[in-house]
Amino acid sequence: MSDYDFDLFVIGAGSGGVRAARVASGYGAKVAIAEESQVGGTCVIRGCVPKKLLVYGAHFAEDFEDASAYGWTLPGEPTFSWKTLIANKDAEIDRLNGIYKKLLAGSNVELFEHRATFKDAHTVIVGDREVTAERILIAVGGHPTKPDIPGAEHAITSNEAFYLDELPKRVVVVGGGYIAVEFAGIFAGLGSRVTQLYRSEQILRGFDNDIRNHLAEEIVKKGIDLRVNTNVTAIEKQADGSLSLTLTDGSTMIADQVMFATGRAPNTAGLGLEKAGVETDKRGAVKINQGLQTTTENIYAVGDVTDRVQLTPVAIKEGMAFADTVYGGKPWHMTYQAIPTAVFSQPPVGTVGLSEEEARAKGGEVVIYKSTFKPMRHTLSGRDEKTLMKLIVDKTTDVVLGAHMVGPDAAEIIQGIGIAVRMGATKAQFDQTVAVHPSAAEEFVTMRFPVSE
Repeated sequence: MSDYDFDLFVIGAGSGGVRAARVASGYGAKVAIAEESQVGGTCVIRGCVPKKLLVYGAHFAEDFEDASAYGWTLPGEPTFSWKTLIANKDAEIDRLNGIYKKLLAGSNVELFEHRATFKDAHTVIVGDREVTAERILIAVGGHPTKPDIPGAEHAITSNEAFYLDELPKRVVVVGGGYIAVEFAGIFAGLGSRVTQLYRSEQILRGFDNDIRNHLAEEIVKKGIDLRVNTNVTAIEKQADGSLSLTLTDGSTMIADQVMFATGRAPNTAGLGLEKAGVETDKRGAVKINQGLQTTTENIYAVGDVTDRVQLTPVAIKEGMAFADTVYGGKPWHMTYQAIPTAVFSQPPVGTVGLSEEEARAKGGEVVIYKSTFKPMRHTLSGRDEKTLMKLIVDKTTDVVLGAHMVGPDAAEIIQGIGIAVRMGATKAQFDQTVAVHPSAAEEFVTMRFPVSE
């Protein structure tokens, strides 16, 4: 008999924590999990799932406009209800929350619907109970942050954006990362007048420069007032409820809503990590080794709380690695190379592997293939939107080091390309692959002539 209540106690029922708990239980461990909010974590409750539902909703405005070129006549002017979209989104999130609970119950994982904090390395306080466990997994994720400026309390983050009572007429989105870009597109597509401010020289820092520049041009075409090298220094609420923003150049502007998408921080405050001997870095992220183990031997961590790669599929993979290694007798480590990812901007971005800048910084010779074209659906609609596809190839080995795309279905396309890049496919093998015609994806296997070396 174990001296502990559970073999494993997971703090946080997001994607990584739920996966680790279910897999560990499947290996025979007695597992419990604690969650103070809805089950599913950031991605399911207040992140990628509801965000993509809003992206779908925002895109209908263009679809209605384009339909006439294909012979469709709408009976009247389309109207949009923000309250209907949010209510339907909420219903879907509630459904998913229920599914996650059923998955845990079906996996014999006991769910504590309370906040859990550490008492010591083997004990957590959950609600009014003390629970002991041989091992503890920290999977509490992260949260959006606001800058320390006067009036920041008048602004919202992505968390609150999902629950606004009304669609604001004038929105300022502050930030240049994928969350900022995505919400700027959502608000603009649904009818808001959107200004996006970014303090640096171009949006999507860390992405391939061609991708950054191309997307910037496309979102400006869609009516977003994109201002780079510009930031907010203060926000003041006006008598009529509007917000006055002071910008870095000294100018001011008025908005009905300001959303900060300027960074996220790990949810470690108040967790009691010091009582368990778990160390964090200066940002509050839990320090872990290659095996996901913290500075306390029996405590592990996965997902955004470690501030490594903040992507839901990465957290899920880490949860799998933990459970397989510790409980399944199948040890393996998570690798962070060639992770396919998408930005659900409008148009969307798909990318995997190295950017051109990263590849050149490594010192090897590279060959660049690139194609820009109008998507086939817009040959009739006449919409001024261009797709960009790009391959980064090692000149010596012919291995495709990176693949990047801006355009419709980028996320769907890059998933398949990601397998090839992960396997080390060569440009010759891309060329030998028969194209799916007519499709945008075929461009990845038909680019024959390099644009630069």
